[in-house]
Amino acid sequence: MAKKTKREEIIEETHVTDHKLVPKHEIVGEEEKKSILTEFNATEDQFPFLFSTDPVAREIQAKPGDMVKITRVSDTAGEAIYYRYVVESAV
Repeated sequence: MAKKTKREEIIEETHVTDHKLVPKHEIVGEEEKKSILTEFNATEDQFPFLFSTDPVAREIQAKPGDMVKITRVSDTAGEAIYYRYVVESAV
């Protein structure tokens, strides 16, 4: 196996979710996903999409069909929760 360069080592150690501007992302369980769909009276495809190739989706290992809960911190609202539905990338 070839030895990795310093640049390759840094890239592997870097996590997108460690950046201060990236909000908390977490995969929602099946039961919670059902209750969210019921609460919003919506289907999965009515939520904004998150491509499976997105750097955060790849880091948290989100697969197409998963729902991701995004928790954003706001000075005015305190905490805001958003949901995204993971889909296969078009490319």
